[in-house]
Amino acid sequence: MTLDPSRPVLVTGGGGFLGSAVVSLLRAGGRSVRSLARGRHPKLDVLGAEQIQGDVADASAVARAVEGCDAVFHVAAKAGIWGPESEYRRSNVEGTRNVIDACRAHGVRKLIYTSSPSVIFSGKDLEGVDESIPYPDHYEAAYPRTKAEAEKMVRKANDATLATVVLRPHLIWGPGDNNILPRILARARAGRLFRIGRRNPLIDLTYIDNAASAHLLAADRLDVGSPIAGKVYFIAQGEPVPIWDMVDRFLEIAGLPPVKKSVPRPLAVAIGRGLEGCHRLLNLPGEPRMTRFLAHELSTAHWYNLDAARRDLDYAPQVRIDEGLRRLAVALNDGLGGCA
Repeated sequence: MTLDPSRPVLVTGGGGFLGSAVVSLLRAGGRSVRSLARGRHPKLDVLGAEQIQGDVADASAVARAVEGCDAVFHVAAKAGIWGPESEYRRSNVEGTRNVIDACRAHGVRKLIYTSSPSVIFSGKDLEGVDESIPYPDHYEAAYPRTKAEAEKMVRKANDATLATVVLRPHLIWGPGDNNILPRILARARAGRLFRIGRRNPLIDLTYIDNAASAHLLAADRLDVGSPIAGKVYFIAQGEPVPIWDMVDRFLEIAGLPPVKKSVPRPLAVAIGRGLEGCHRLLNLPGEPRMTRFLAHELSTAHWYNLDAARRDLDYAPQVRIDEGLRRLAVALNDGLGGCA
């Protein structure tokens, strides 16, 4: 990498699904890596990464973690489709502000920020769109709203002393996934997984190794005044597939039957709106079985033009969907899939 090998690289959220994959690639390249996470993660000890326990919303913890680093991969975030706005804002907005401030205070020149395509999702089809697509006027969930605010902050922070770049990997999956696959499998096992609407729209995903690789490619090319500084890039497989076909393939390798039942999209949206209202009014624990954001996400196309990432980052997905599914099946059979 074109980073200073004598100084560590910080990965916020280094114990998470994507964060640990980025740490693993950095360590494989011989880099000294530091992680900032709320808990301690044995897998990072195995990788030989230094661990600092702390919350990105704690400015002093972030400052300690950033001090002495050559570059920062800001991967940590609060994800999900439901929860108090204040919690999302604390992690995603305040945490990102703390990272930017710490980078400036300690002379870090490179900040690679992990965003999400959900920041431009309006509930309508997104078919082959590129990075010129504008942010929507409103959001139906706290996650995309706060991630969009943080993304804008990172892009604005790019200047003559701090180079920033934003990556938007879409629907990251693979062995160790603790978000998408566990939700799908849990709903299927409980008999609560339904197709939304009659369509089977195309979506794109990102295998975990491809997502992590994109981060290192961006770091390689990022510097103050470089062509990618201040820019944003969609990251995905580059092979869109019908959403329910992909869900059925996930279910198949987990030994579960395909999804047969369906709910009309207008009804799913109405149910989501009603359940959201009940959860707010009654302060119910957990998340609603359906939300407006989820209903729209499961019934629309979302795949992206990757020309910019291919051109500027030399990004080319190395693990295709079929190979990713094979690796996931092996991991599930070995009890290492993180998706049970």
